[in-house]
Amino acid sequence: MAIGYDRPLYILPFDHRGTFQKNMFGWSGALSDEQTAKIAEMKGVIYDGFKAALAGGVAQDKSGILVDEQFGSAILADAAKHGYNTSCPAEKSGQDEFDFEYGEDFGKHIEKFRPTFCKVLVRYNPEGDPELNHRQSERLARLSKYLHSGGQSKFMFELLVPAEKAQLEKVGGDKKRYDRELRPDLMIAAIHQLQDAGVEADVWKIEGIETAEDAKRVVEAMKRGGRDQVGGIILGRGEDDVKVRHWLKTAASVPGFIGFAVGRTSFWDPCVEWRDGKLTREAAVAEIARRYREWCDIFDSASAGR
Repeated sequence: MAIGYDRPLYILPFDHRGTFQKNMFGWSGALSDEQTAKIAEMKGVIYDGFKAALAGGVAQDKSGILVDEQFGSAILADAAKHGYNTSCPAEKSGQDEFDFEYGEDFGKHIEKFRPTFCKVLVRYNPEGDPELNHRQSERLARLSKYLHSGGQSKFMFELLVPAEKAQLEKVGGDKKRYDRELRPDLMIAAIHQLQDAGVEADVWKIEGIETAEDAKRVVEAMKRGGRDQVGGIILGRGEDDVKVRHWLKTAASVPGFIGFAVGRTSFWDPCVEWRDGKLTREAAVAEIARRYREWCDIFDSASAGR
């Protein structure tokens, strides 16, 4: 299978699992059927927001959802029925080290839903623990080979580069300085290392980048060595509207960035207000649709000028 995906890709992600369980509802341990249904119900609100955005004018051929099997299997099935672009995670939720959610059965679960993209979230610092990085890259290369050997799903790689203690000390413990001054080079080094280890992402899902110059350098890393069709999307990382708008405009100005995946900034507040009875379900759906549509409009406008 040819490597890469370079068409517009505007994703509403709500594959969060531990985040919903712990942060949204304050639950720990194994979930009851009732608790599982409650999270699934909330994800249904978000999905309806996505569909409302399409009904309001967002182009279906650019849009997509990212949702998990645990709480979103019915959503994945419905989305496939409607021909929507779908993504589904393969990683265990909330772990510092990447591993498969379903162990050796990972392939069966991918084929069960056949999403447009199989997505992984990976915390990988190129200057971090070499043994940890090696273990992760071996598993990821195995998944990459599986996906590119005849399967229907492409490979979406969400790269997070958490700061090592020594790196944070270089910038006086300032995480914003780390993001601005150190993280771009570390992301590039991480992409190179992973590619060299046999990890071939079709789409890289990247933390926000502050400058167009750094965004261009990241694109060069994603596309190096003839990987001309590989694309990048910017994630929202739960930041506020101002920061997300900046990241979207910066990425959209650079060829090679094809879209975004903005989740919590789109749905968290409306879902909390619906949970607390401060918004009706209909109003929560409408607000999620409005926010998602705004990100689409921003990316469209900023990319039109490049």
